[in-house]
Amino acid sequence: MNPKASSVAEYFSWQTETIQEKLQSIRETIAAVVPNAKEVISYHMPAFKTSEVLVYYAVMKKHIGFYPHPEAIVAFKKELEPYKTSKGAIQFPLDQPIPLDLIRDITIFRREQVKAKKE
Repeated sequence: MNPKASSVAEYFSWQTETIQEKLQSIRETIAAVVPNAKEVISYHMPAFKTSEVLVYYAVMKKHIGFYPHPEAIVAFKKELEPYKTSKGAIQFPLDQPIPLDLIRDITIFRREQVKAKKE
């Protein structure tokens, strides 16, 4: 059974320096959009949470998975065409640049979606 990280810092520490840099760029991009969100480990992955989890991300063998909930994948269908997706997941290949602008835009979408639920 795989170990379970108790913090985002611990999760990052298990990765190579190159992967840590990619994860940190994702982390900073999301944090800039939702500065008041809490960073948590949920489902064994780093995540950002307000009243609910907005987005998760995780390192896999050949990609970084980004999990913004199914509605975001539908809303960004055209922008996500270059990437492998499923109902609730996006795969960003490790051998390609991480699309930080797209991650920012999807996180903004999720922030507004969750905010609308509360109103």
